[in-house]
Amino acid sequence: MKKPSAKQRKQHLLTIFNAAVSAVSGQQAVEYAIDNDSAYDPETIIAVGKAAVGMCRGALNRFPNVQQAFVVTKYNHADEDILSRQNVTVRETAHPVPDSQSLRAGAELCSLVQSLSADSKLLLLVSGGASALSESLPDGMSLEDLQAITDDMLSTGQTIGQINSRRKEFSQIKDGKLLAQFKGAEIRVYAISDVEGDSIATIGSGLGDCHRTPVKAHSSIIASNQISREKAQAIATGLDLKVKLNEETLYGDVFELAKTIGSSLKTAKPGVYIWGGEPTIMLPDNPGQGGRNQSLALALSEFIEGRSDVSILVAGTDGTDGPTNAAGGIVDGDTYDDCAAVTDALQRADAGSYLLKQNNLLVTGPTNTNVMDLAIAIID
Repeated sequence: MKKPSAKQRKQHLLTIFNAAVSAVSGQQAVEYAIDNDSAYDPETIIAVGKAAVGMCRGALNRFPNVQQAFVVTKYNHADEDILSRQNVTVRETAHPVPDSQSLRAGAELCSLVQSLSADSKLLLLVSGGASALSESLPDGMSLEDLQAITDDMLSTGQTIGQINSRRKEFSQIKDGKLLAQFKGAEIRVYAISDVEGDSIATIGSGLGDCHRTPVKAHSSIIASNQISREKAQAIATGLDLKVKLNEETLYGDVFELAKTIGSSLKTAKPGVYIWGGEPTIMLPDNPGQGGRNQSLALALSEFIEGRSDVSILVAGTDGTDGPTNAAGGIVDGDTYDDCAAVTDALQRADAGSYLLKQNNLLVTGPTNTNVMDLAIAIID
């Protein structure tokens, strides 16, 4: 294996990560799924999630005669191409905490699905973020109630599976309840997985789950963390780097993960190490700037302090980490240069501010996909 410099290691990390993300892009995944599926001719496309724009574009490329498309995505995730299309309606809403526009989008989804004719065919495209981006509440439950529940779940380290299970209890569109309102001829669902186990019942809190649907329906997982990691391994190998580990074990508290991964790297042999999954984090009152990936990256920097042979990237494949515009961070042996400052930043969930000063933030912008997170380490 060639021995890269610190600068080359960083470039290799970016090359591997970007390729892993591109391999599961919404547009590419949908186009591939349509090309390899049985013939289908939908009149209506609905796309909900952080990858909704790319997924919808892929579907429109294959189904140019679609009558209408409805897209629900995160603020600042729509582009001019999708906004300019005459047959596409776009709603941008809040994530990870829903807002009034999330409720508006939920109401419009119900109205649209209920309005479709008896002979209509629907294509539903679902990706991570759908749970917060669209919602319909039961009588007696307010937006403020929903936001309080969401804040509590996010700040107490609950997993996405636990959070989505709770959402399904009260939502009027999740757990298959939206598709139960469809009285047309057929439904096809394509989903990009952002959950452990890749279950359609958990992705988007079951927005694309067909178990309540009274008509012909079929759902498929078209992109996942595994596909992303397989691409990461292939690209690393192509860079003449030997992949020593590639596993989906990036689950649990960020600080426990930092101990486990950091300790293993101390005695690890030279090569590339890849982890996928979605960590959790307990937030203090009034958290600072940062998310779980930035916190994990900064926490890992302590374990490689002073080393000149190791660099680590930790980032969300969706391009956003917590309520920030960064995807994550890249750290090396020089990152942990102020113990007190690092400890303070981690305690206040302010890893982003520290990494920004160190020029170690990773900012990608929206990626039009979401298959959880990746951590990649290169050891010379």
